[in-house]
Amino acid sequence: MCRLFGLHAGPRPVRATFWLLDAPDSLSVQSRREPDGAGIGTFDTAGRAHVAKQPLAAWEDHAFAREARDLKSTTFLAHVRYASTGALTMANTHPFEQDGRLFAHNGVLHGLDQLDQHLNTLGVMDLVLGQSDSERLFALITAETRLAGGDVGTGIVKAINWAARELPVFSLNFILTTATDMWALRYPATHELYVLERQASASAPLDARSHRIRSKSTELSRSPHVLFATEPMDPNPGWRPMKSGELVHVGPDLSVTSTAPFPDAPARLLTLADLEPTAAASQQP
Repeated sequence: MCRLFGLHAGPRPVRATFWLLDAPDSLSVQSRREPDGAGIGTFDTAGRAHVAKQPLAAWEDHAFAREARDLKSTTFLAHVRYASTGALTMANTHPFEQDGRLFAHNGVLHGLDQLDQHLNTLGVMDLVLGQSDSERLFALITAETRLAGGDVGTGIVKAINWAARELPVFSLNFILTTATDMWALRYPATHELYVLERQASASAPLDARSHRIRSKSTELSRSPHVLFATEPMDPNPGWRPMKSGELVHVGPDLSVTSTAPFPDAPARLLTLADLEPTAAASQQP
């Protein structure tokens, strides 16, 4: 299952160190499926997006993801990919960038021919550089955001409502971020997504760790921040699972708003049995 991690540090850039594969290769774990890509997105002081990512098609490529990356940004978005759709290429590796925003997804969406026709009608098919369902979902959100005059929240709601009504859906969990705002969606209940509003604590620097992604920051011990992750990444009891259909927005001042714009399941909800073997394997915990 793909791993998502989002960190909103507030209005001032902070330093954080990331490792995108924090589990060692060994004979004991080689029976597990190895990741197919890894990437991390940040923003500079001018608000411009920067992405470092790499498809991990060979064992030697894992050095890219194991390398410690010392980064400075107001928001951070990390993703470890287990491919469900599309080849192991840079174009299919998360995060994706469109209109200065970054996006990473965990799930599967079918009906790509129909989605491509819709994206053509909306005039955004040129944004799709690879073969993945994730990049197409992002393009749909981008198109609806443009139609909404740049209102990302409205764009997300319109795009997800269209996908849930028109396409077979397994999971649409994602994190979308700018330099100042972050959105996270859990929909439907297929996969979990967690959120933590972490307060400043001089004695507790950030050390968040999952099976694949790790982040550390001493600076974040002095300021509050908000985390999103596929699973709780430390023993903090404040981690809470988002509800199915819940959309969380974190503003520039770390104000957190939760809405439930998707109370119903998708019209055509897929199960693991509906997926091709590779896609099904990518969605296993």
